[in-house]
Amino acid sequence: MDVQKFVEEQVSDASSRVTGRAIVALSGGVDSTTAAVIVSRAIGSRLLAVYVDTGFMRKGETEKLNAMFSGLNLNFKIVNASDIFFEALEGVEDAEQKRTIIGRKFIEVFEKEAEATGAEYLVQGTIAPDWIESGGALRDRIKSHHNVAGLPSDMKLKLVEPLRDLYKDEVRAVARHLGISVSERQPFPGPGLAVRVLGKLTRGDVEIEREACAIVEEEIEKAFEEKLISSLPWQYFAALIPVRSVGVQGDVRAYGRTIVVRAVASKDAMTARFSVLPHELLENISTRITNRLGASVTRVVYDITNKPPATIEWE
Repeated sequence: MDVQKFVEEQVSDASSRVTGRAIVALSGGVDSTTAAVIVSRAIGSRLLAVYVDTGFMRKGETEKLNAMFSGLNLNFKIVNASDIFFEALEGVEDAEQKRTIIGRKFIEVFEKEAEATGAEYLVQGTIAPDWIESGGALRDRIKSHHNVAGLPSDMKLKLVEPLRDLYKDEVRAVARHLGISVSERQPFPGPGLAVRVLGKLTRGDVEIEREACAIVEEEIEKAFEEKLISSLPWQYFAALIPVRSVGVQGDVRAYGRTIVVRAVASKDAMTARFSVLPHELLENISTRITNRLGASVTRVVYDITNKPPATIEWE
């Protein structure tokens, strides 16, 4: 792919298509940030970047992204909508239903912001694996991506998706060309930690997952810095599954939850192989998680399943 030509074509296309104001769904990941920068080059101040804090973000995520957005020369706004999302997902257990609800709630927030600013267009960082996995008339649905199958049929905003035909490695190449600091950042699902807590969601379980996920990221990145591993996995995180097991905290019986650690190598997210991590690193992760979370987590396991047959995320 000729990256320079691609950027020029997408800027030109956005300039002609987006005749009024637009908002961009900005998560801080490489896909949405790259889409935002491309469309911003096309329409400038007519673009408003909207970051929605759903309550399912990683530890310290909103604060870090606030600082990053400030350096991108974008108009941006942070919307705290955690109460809206938790209320909408109360009692919901099915993964597909979670993704659909989250997609609809995102659009409700974006339409409200669009109405306030007079925007007619919604820019998304949708890439090829999103719509491929979401299925359609000619292909099976593997899982619904909230920015594709989760979109309501009566949505008022017109979609602009400059990266729709690219795969992740191609998006990273575009991001590097544009000088975007998060070009190598690992993927994070649009629904956030809501699909890393399997089953029904509670604020308490999301907090457990948030802490565990932060520990996994910190320990793997530390191992890379200290050359215990030669490269960072393509994606690495924790998932909280609804399985309890007996454990021991001090001399007291505990009956806690199970954390799954997942790390994979991939190029385009369509296939992936589990990363072979040193036992020392896995032990450090397990010890920190169980020490930090106490009796609430009694077991940590490592996922050694490739994609296929598994997907990268658990939900």
